Amino acid sequence: MPQSNRILCRELSLLAFNRRVMAQAQDERIPLLERLRFLCIVSSNLDEFFEVRMAYLRRELHARPDFIFDSGLTPAETIANLNIEAHRLIDEQYDLFNQVLLPELEKHNIHFYRRNDWTSEQRAWIEDYFNRELLPILTPIGLDVSHPFPRLLNKSLNFMVELEGTDAFGRESGMAVVQAPRILPRIVKLPENLSGGGDGFVFLSSILHDYVYKLFRGMKVKGCYQFRLTRDSALMVDEDDLHNLRQAVQNELRGREYGDGVRLEVADNCPEHITEFLLQEFRLGTDELYQVNGPVNLVRLMQVPDMIDRPELKFAPYQPKLSIRSDKNASFLDEIAAGDVLLHHPYQSFEPVIRFIGDAAQDPDVVAVKMTIYRTGSNSELVKALMAAARAGKQVTVVVELMARFDEANNVHWAVQLEEAGAHVVYGVYGYKVHAKMALVIRREQGCLKAYAHLGTGNYHQGTSKIYTDFGLLTADPVITKDVNTLFMEITGLGQATKLKKLYQSPFTLSKMIMAHIERETAHAQAGRSAKIIAKMNSLIEPQVIEALYRASAAGVQIDLIVRGMCALRPQVKGLSDNIRVRSIIGRLLEHARIFYFYNDGAEDVYISSADWMGRNFFSRIETCTPIENPELKKRVIREGLSLALQDNLKAWQMQGDGSYRRITPAEGEPLLGLQESLQAYYAE
Repeated sequence: MPQSNRILCRELSLLAFNRRVMAQAQDERIPLLERLRFLCIVSSNLDEFFEVRMAYLRRELHARPDFIFDSGLTPAETIANLNIEAHRLIDEQYDLFNQVLLPELEKHNIHFYRRNDWTSEQRAWIEDYFNRELLPILTPIGLDVSHPFPRLLNKSLNFMVELEGTDAFGRESGMAVVQAPRILPRIVKLPENLSGGGDGFVFLSSILHDYVYKLFRGMKVKGCYQFRLTRDSALMVDEDDLHNLRQAVQNELRGREYGDGVRLEVADNCPEHITEFLLQEFRLGTDELYQVNGPVNLVRLMQVPDMIDRPELKFAPYQPKLSIRSDKNASFLDEIAAGDVLLHHPYQSFEPVIRFIGDAAQDPDVVAVKMTIYRTGSNSELVKALMAAARAGKQVTVVVELMARFDEANNVHWAVQLEEAGAHVVYGVYGYKVHAKMALVIRREQGCLKAYAHLGTGNYHQGTSKIYTDFGLLTADPVITKDVNTLFMEITGLGQATKLKKLYQSPFTLSKMIMAHIERETAHAQAGRSAKIIAKMNSLIEPQVIEALYRASAAGVQIDLIVRGMCALRPQVKGLSDNIRVRSIIGRLLEHARIFYFYNDGAEDVYISSADWMGRNFFSRIETCTPIENPELKKRVIREGLSLALQDNLKAWQMQGDGSYRRITPAEGEPLLGLQESLQAYYAE
């Protein structure tokens, strides 16, 4: 196979992932309101796709138009392919919304009332709502010489209004812009007595369409058309002019809302002369225009399931199992000292991780706490515990990653709070995101210092811990805890990298370790011994690793990859990857854990990691990879993280050599087995 065809386009793979998510919205076996939620997740994912990946490609097109990506495509060729696929995907998404989900919701007495269907009673209530809640805060901007086109916030809901007549000053602009403030709900719930005995909703856009004339007294509204601009959301922090990273990030956050346009969404009834005007204003081409049949922002429908009290139309609630003793008088550190604790979220509660830091904050013998923060949420018990530890006089060091995409403002907020509490806050190493998930507690015991560590595959975020599947290891292993402390010292201080004893780290040793383990399996296969690799991750796009896996496959290594999102490797291509199988599991929970298994002639080396197999994770981030050595815990990781995933015939998809995916279905007589369903049932017992 030609070299240029060995690596798939990562962005096309990302769109293929969103097709698999949309398939959840199409699946009639899934509760109806959860199907609506999955449809919204697709929109949210696509927003980020345009803000990040398409924006990056547009920058590359201007800076390096002749550059060839690993896929063998130039920026222009990549963008052209993506525009075709993105238009197709979004058209299918709106067809699903209008032709399937809305009628199904109607059958269950959940109504989204269109303007033409409002009863006189509904219309009276809606007009009163407009007068009370909208009219006082809307600010129309007429377009003329003294009122140029306004700067619009990224992804804000806006309306182009065509007008006829003259205003009080004799102006005849003919055109105005109305921006809906973000404080306004995009979905308005009607009172129960106006909802036909069920749940009734009206789109904010419908209300504005019907009563926008009230903003232009004495003029005739010829048309009102919703639109939405997606902008490049990259933060550009210039190292040459950098004195204070936190201040630089705060300054850039203000500008993010006004980056270059990358996508224009308009209602499909918007006339051509207005779409052309908007495209010209935002310097976009027709390929970047998305005309949709419905609200231009389906993400805002995400709140609807939570506004409806219909348990039968949602997933049954699941209570994670608490895996530690509940004796609040005993320190959790003593339980860790007795043996490693492995947590599998969300099947097992995140509470022990909170308890780990909380107990440390209250324990008079604890002298120091160190922790990384990448994403942690807006109401973090962990951060509050760190602040309590600092106020108690303990040495608290927190590495806050200010450049965690779309969590920058939240992390700046926590950094300030931690500093005010007395914690020592550092922002990692400029140019290398701190993506490692690790915490360290040091306690004085019998006159000596003893360390305890937590290492995980997921963020210290209580919210996502309920919907992301992740592993975490709590350990007092003196070698591992010393490695963790060394990593903190490297991040917070200066000096050469130290060789770690058990952990692997990016950007120094993790990539080399992965390559060495693949090559060792290759050598075993060439020597006629059994050889196997199983790896689970979010994304696989690193070309060196992909080529090493191709070589291993050619040697006879059996390779199973469980990749939730992007995968640039071509599996089961004759003569290239005959022995490589790739599957993706898309279900109620987001598969987030990174697990690496190498058979190693029966020794079975198993690792959990914060890193995907991507260039950024190997070379431009600080990551950790932790061996699971305890035999019982190793069995758990293999079974719960890998074996069940390879048996899944309920929510699994098999990747084809061309990058497409085929849903796996059970053979005749074969029982249904779902990874997530099996683990929920197992831990519920």
